[in-house]
Amino acid sequence: MIRSHTAGAARRLLFVCMCAALTFAAASARAADAFALSSPGLADGGTLDSSHAASANNCGGGNVSPALQWRNTPAGTKSYAITIFDPDGAKGLGIVHWVLYGVAPSATGLGAGATPAGSVGGTNRTGGPGYYGPCPPVGDVPHHYVAQVYALDLPPDALPAGLTRDALLAAMKDHVLAAASTVLRYGR
Repeated sequence: MIRSHTAGAARRLLFVCMCAALTFAAASARAADAFALSSPGLADGGTLDSSHAASANNCGGGNVSPALQWRNTPAGTKSYAITIFDPDGAKGLGIVHWVLYGVAPSATGLGAGATPAGSVGGTNRTGGPGYYGPCPPVGDVPHHYVAQVYALDLPPDALPAGLTRDALLAAMKDHVLAAASTVLRYGR
């Protein structure tokens, strides 16, 4: 009697362990298939080189946007939007470095310094379009630059040019199929 009770408990434990392993494997497979963003050659949290820093105001850079790549695009994607935001800038109020949208659904990334044909530029921290590179104060700890890509169900020409980051986020409400981000750092 004791042996059959022990054998039953062992079978239940084995069953629970197998279920846990299958659940973990399924979650890992879903994570591997998730919409993801990276910057080639840089790990999440990696440090940008000075070529990506602003060229104005003695920032010492080339003002070249970083390369970005995304994968596992969700079905139904009609365009992408991209933002780069420094939450550390302006003493914690944040600085918008890039707003770009209307990127064609066939795109899987952007090369360094590239702006895809047909894409629409939003308004960065200078009040103008295009990428504006990092320029944290000398001596500050390196700032964090959150690059985000949004897969949208909006056609590339759906939004007007010149949107600020806040206006873009409001316009994208209920149209985001998936979003992914990576954090890049830069200090002087």
